Amino acid sequence: MRPADTVGAVGAGVDPAPVPAPVPPMPPTVPIRPLRFRELLDEPFALIQAHIRTFAVLGGSALVIGVLVALGVTGLVSHLTDGSDAGTAWAAILATATCVWVARLVLRGVTVAIALADFHGVRYGVLDGMRAASRRATPLVLAQIMFTLTGIGVLLVGSVLVITFPLALIWLSYVRARRFVTEPAIVAEHAGFGLGVARSKELVHGADWPTAGLWLTQRCIFAVLAVPAFGIPFFLSDFSGTHRWAVITLLVGGFLLVVTVSEIVEATSRVLCYISRRCVREGMDIRIPGDRR
Repeated sequence: MRPADTVGAVGAGVDPAPVPAPVPPMPPTVPIRPLRFRELLDEPFALIQAHIRTFAVLGGSALVIGVLVALGVTGLVSHLTDGSDAGTAWAAILATATCVWVARLVLRGVTVAIALADFHGVRYGVLDGMRAASRRATPLVLAQIMFTLTGIGVLLVGSVLVITFPLALIWLSYVRARRFVTEPAIVAEHAGFGLGVARSKELVHGADWPTAGLWLTQRCIFAVLAVPAFGIPFFLSDFSGTHRWAVITLLVGGFLLVVTVSEIVEATSRVLCYISRRCVREGMDIRIPGDRR
């Protein structure tokens, strides 16, 4: 018998090559169970901390690209209009608004994919999250378009009179609450836009106003976080002076920074709310003996 025939053969005096044991999935950062209101406010930060490098790269990339694109478009329009103040101002506003819309779309989809993977014991990187989100690109884009149109429509109707604006904000919070887990449903259940909205309304049913309160509370938290974020550009303006492009750069960067941080926090809270509501409505946290879920 040739030596090669005895390598790894059982009973030939050579131990068989060890088979590596399967790597068990990592436990989720946040327990899969119904979450209280306070936990829905706190746990997004725990989830972000568990993936701090991934979210730092994701948010930093979105911030840098957004600032560069907004400044590039503003500079081009300023050059074409011979430095017109009105043209430069409108170019900066519209370019920043467009970059904010695209950044929120990307950040929301990728963050939702990363957070959902965490609940399955998988650690996604930025590229993994982008691949998972891109597979549901069409319904996510439709959801973002309707998200924007709904917000603009409700606020325009409510701002006809100053006294009705707080009521419009409450109305908007209720509308947002009913669709709060649309994106997680789209990504997790491979649903289309219509089915994702229907699933969101089904899961949030019975907790509409608590979810609306969560959305309003987050807006207050983001407003508090925006104060130091906008304070940094004004602080730096003391050194850079009040030159036009220095001020534009600092304001655009500060605004995009606030949007980036707030969107990552909100997207993780959407996933937590999705898991929590599935536990409440569908018993997702119940384990039956012999069940391999």
